Amino acid sequence: MAKLFRAAIMGPPGSGKGTISKRIAQSFGLQYLSSGHFLRESITANTEAGVLVRSYVERSLLVPDHVMTRLMLPRLEHLIGHSWLLDGFPRTLAQAQALNNLCQLDLVISLNVPFETLKDRLSDRWVHPASGRVYNMGFNPPKVKGKDDITGEPLIHHDDDKPEALMSRLRHYKDVAKPVINLYKSQGILHSFSGTETDRIWPYINSLLSTKMHTQPADAVQTQTP
Repeated sequence: MAKLFRAAIMGPPGSGKGTISKRIAQSFGLQYLSSGHFLRESITANTEAGVLVRSYVERSLLVPDHVMTRLMLPRLEHLIGHSWLLDGFPRTLAQAQALNNLCQLDLVISLNVPFETLKDRLSDRWVHPASGRVYNMGFNPPKVKGKDDITGEPLIHHDDDKPEALMSRLRHYKDVAKPVINLYKSQGILHSFSGTETDRIWPYINSLLSTKMHTQPADAVQTQTP
């Protein structure tokens, strides 16, 4: 039986976590676990945790640690025999410590992207609220302007993706992420990648995972030549 491999990816809003995560899942067979997906799913299913989540989301508040761990940890317990990649959890030190009590991560990827790049990406970002699908008018536009490719439903541009709100979001991310990053650095499992283009960062992540998992990607993702 192959050794289990558990990883997490961190990065500020607009850093490309979703794109990188999907490439990792496709190339290395890790199950992609997005906290955003679980949040939306719990709200739709109207579970006890989902009712709690909705009460914060409807007020545009961050979901607190005790609610996030209550939502995420039982799902991870069900996947105890699987290899996976976490996106969006843990966000805080309390969440990271709760996760450590359940299982030990093998690798944490941290994406460092300059503020100007984040601002440019997010100013062009439109989202399908029900599914979380993300479009960028610059490099990944919808087939029909303002409409989701699959459902045809309207896309929205979040107020907190606008430049005037981004600086506050980025400052908050750095404050909250710093102790988490320090924790994983002290455990020797943190690997940071810096750049302005996902296609230039990806080959380095691809190489790292190939080495860490002692295998070649089963289905290499095509990237643009730098």
